[in-house]
Amino acid sequence: MKLLLKFNLVFVLVFALALAATSYVSWTLLERNARDEIAQNARLLMDTALAARAYTSSQVNPLLETQMKYTFLPQSVPAYSATEVFNDLRKKHTEYGYKEAVLNPTNPRNRAVDWETDLITQFRGNKDTTELIGDRDTPTGRSFYVARPIRISNPACLRCHSTVDAAPKTMLERYGPANGFGWTLNDVVGAQIISVPTQVPLERAQKAFTVFMGSIAAVFVVIGIVLNTMLWALVIRPIGKLSQFADRVSLGELEIPEFKRSSGDEIGMLARSIARMRTSMVQAMKMLES
Repeated sequence: MKLLLKFNLVFVLVFALALAATSYVSWTLLERNARDEIAQNARLLMDTALAARAYTSSQVNPLLETQMKYTFLPQSVPAYSATEVFNDLRKKHTEYGYKEAVLNPTNPRNRAVDWETDLITQFRGNKDTTELIGDRDTPTGRSFYVARPIRISNPACLRCHSTVDAAPKTMLERYGPANGFGWTLNDVVGAQIISVPTQVPLERAQKAFTVFMGSIAAVFVVIGIVLNTMLWALVIRPIGKLSQFADRVSLGELEIPEFKRSSGDEIGMLARSIARMRTSMVQAMKMLES
């Protein structure tokens, strides 16, 4: 097996191992960063929803108290305001989602579906759990969600949701007496759920990964070409000439021109050694002839 072939086999093996290790580490980091970005965006949207609820509760609700005696205004409900804000957001970003999923809601649009019910059940089963995150498949692709429990911590909420008799008549006229009652203080009745698409950040990570690995592969190819050229010019070609020269000397062709190499490297030292051997053989032959 030729020396250049051996060298390239070793180089390709090292290249493959290095590329595989680099690929694993870089994709792991890029995917982790993409998922961190997704989670950060989801939590930012969750905080936006909480801010909308707080604004409605502290500033809008007091302004509507008088009108609420004559007609129930859903704009006074923090959950309604937060949902409407995100409904406007969804007009431009349909892939984002927000829902205050409740097991027994006053407004039917807030009723929890199967997977949302599972999240609420987990919150109800472990009261120390303050957040659940995960992925799920949707018609528009893979989606990342952040869920937080809706816990009745404000006694004022029970004015509308404790019993039918205690609820405002205007609310009963709008939604009826069938749903949204029987809530108790500190009870988990639902979950706030933010859904964020994972496709865009992961696609950006994939593109960055492709460019990075392509660059690494190109660098290795250039290095391989340069090393092959240097190996051929500095080692293989001179050794090939030395081999031919030594072979001819060993066959008795002592009158061939001397192989000259002035470099101080190992090949130059080998060339001078072979030249001395040739000179010694020439002198020995002359002594034998005399």
